[in-house]
Amino acid sequence: MTEARVRRLPVGVGMSDRILALSSILRPHQWLKNLLLCAPALAAHRFDWSTGRSLLVAFVSLSLVASGSYVLNDLLDLDADRRHPRKSRRAFAARRISTRGSASLVLTPWLAGFGVAAWALPGPFLAALGIYLLGTCLYSLRAKREPVLDVMVLTGLYVIRVVAGGFATAIPVSTWLLTFALFICLSLALLKRYVEVIAQPGDATAGIPGRGYQAADAQWLQAAGIASGYLSTVVLAIYVNNPDVMRLYAHPERLLLMCPALLYWTTRVWLNAHRRVMPDDPVVAVAADPITYVLLVIATVIILIAV
Repeated sequence: MTEARVRRLPVGVGMSDRILALSSILRPHQWLKNLLLCAPALAAHRFDWSTGRSLLVAFVSLSLVASGSYVLNDLLDLDADRRHPRKSRRAFAARRISTRGSASLVLTPWLAGFGVAAWALPGPFLAALGIYLLGTCLYSLRAKREPVLDVMVLTGLYVIRVVAGGFATAIPVSTWLLTFALFICLSLALLKRYVEVIAQPGDATAGIPGRGYQAADAQWLQAAGIASGYLSTVVLAIYVNNPDVMRLYAHPERLLLMCPALLYWTTRVWLNAHRRVMPDDPVVAVAADPITYVLLVIATVIILIAV
């Protein structure tokens, strides 16, 4: 390493710090979202080894592609991140990692992810992975700065994970599951943007760096997000009363007990956001909340007594 190169490295940044910084820009904690791949198998009660293997490979493939997209997003969002109270601590924004040669941090995970998919998964999954990648590029390059379009693209990126899970396991994805996923994921996308908007200082007309929203839009985002979450409960209630559900459940009416749990979860999440105790990444915050797991246990018990 030349003397000039040494001078470009931030003072006090050793090898372990650089490894941690590299890990942070790949955002492995965000891979939690890729568990949506499992939704079709869970809904269809498919728990065999072949399904599990396909889902594991799909999870690895999608996570690699997602990590490359997170790096691209950070590179394109550098200026806005450096003006953000929390995002300014990201590795690129804080200059803990040089942007020189960063193209390899984008392309390598992408190529690895598509390579894994092409090797072990069916063609439709590969197509869904390509659509996901195009969606992330659209979001990073333009959509994240366009109000409404940004949350629609984010919602689509959630839903395409569900579709990809169906392709990976050759399980048809029902319109019920897609509709439920659409509304619950729209609620989460609006929640993410709402948390960002209310975290910004300034008056009602103050713009949000790198986004197309103003501080005054918080109330609208909150109303739309809560409505979307409640609509997912309505979809669940209608699904329970559909004759097709009897193929999977001996007592489908008992699934209605899940509706109060889902309403409680949605209301609690949005109340926490309203009180400003929700971090910038709601998905990770929800995953770290013990109440989430209590409700998952309750939902599992309800499903078992309905089967």
